[in-house]
Amino acid sequence: QVQLVESGGGLVQAGGSLRLSCAASGRTFSRYVMGWFRQAPGKDREFVAAISWSGGIIRYADSVKGRFTISRDNAKNTVYLQMNSLKPEDTAVYYCAARPSAVLTTTAEGYGGWGQGTQVTVSS
Repeated sequence: QVQLVESGGGLVQAGGSLRLSCAASGRTFSRYVMGWFRQAPGKDREFVAAISWSGGIIRYADSVKGRFTISRDNAKNTVYLQMNSLKPEDTAVYYCAARPSAVLTTTAEGYGGWGQGTQVTVSS
């Protein structure tokens, strides 16, 4: 089972940017689909973005398309989420997740490993 540690969250003004990182342990990182999810207070966890093993297949939630970019560096066992043009509604705890499969999915139930989360707060 891969272990995940997120970093890079913080407080930013609307319109600003943040880059989240998720460092994974384990030698099979390159065989995991990686995803980012978020959960705001009082709301369900929601899909943000996901990336395939090679990075050739990427999916985004409609709410972040054009503003967020997911990427991965398999040599560093790390997946990133570049967040630009942030809005107050992006405020949430952001979680990194791993799926030991070649098939990309946008549902949280499809991921078996989760990080502890990193808080992103966007002020208006």
